Amino acid sequence: MSCAGSGSTDRPPSPVNVTVTQLKANSATVSWDVPEGDVVIGYAILQQRQDGQMQRFIREVNTTNRACVLWDLAEDADYIIQVQSIGLYGESQASKRVHFRTLKETDRLPSNSSNQGDITMEGLDKNRQLQTGEIIIIVAVLLMWAAVIALFCRQYDIIKDNDSNNNKEKTKPSSEHSTPERPTGGLLRSKKSPSVNIIEV
Repeated sequence: MSCAGSGSTDRPPSPVNVTVTQLKANSATVSWDVPEGDVVIGYAILQQRQDGQMQRFIREVNTTNRACVLWDLAEDADYIIQVQSIGLYGESQASKRVHFRTLKETDRLPSNSSNQGDITMEGLDKNRQLQTGEIIIIVAVLLMWAAVIALFCRQYDIIKDNDSNNNKEKTKPSSEHSTPERPTGGLLRSKKSPSVNIIEV
């Protein structure tokens, strides 16, 4: 009896707060909580149709997941699920039975909290796409402005250089015109001085 008692204490406690969310025609998501302080290395889910036509056992180890998506469900059908925690020394007792009913194909957008959540998530994704598009447009406009400013500065430098070159060319001819006058003046003076000397003699 002591062995049986020790074996039961080594098992993890049963999962709690088992809920079914994101109900659709062919799928649903099961989530649960595990009491803290116990080592849980996996889970097992017993899924069966209420009419007894189908039963499925899902088992996964080496995971800390607290949720599982149930696929390939029949539409508009009643299901019962139970969840077990898998510990190092065995499985817990099954959780309380949870009943849910899948949707019809035509009821894909009912006034359901889970589907409203899906719609809001889609809206958020669209908003994110819009935000990224706006950012791209803003960056493109800023780059265009930077290019315009760079071109303006470049043109301004070219104009400035042309103006300074024109000023230099304007000053050069005046100096060229003035330089020949000096030697001619000098030559005239040199011619005058000998003639004066000849007259005096």
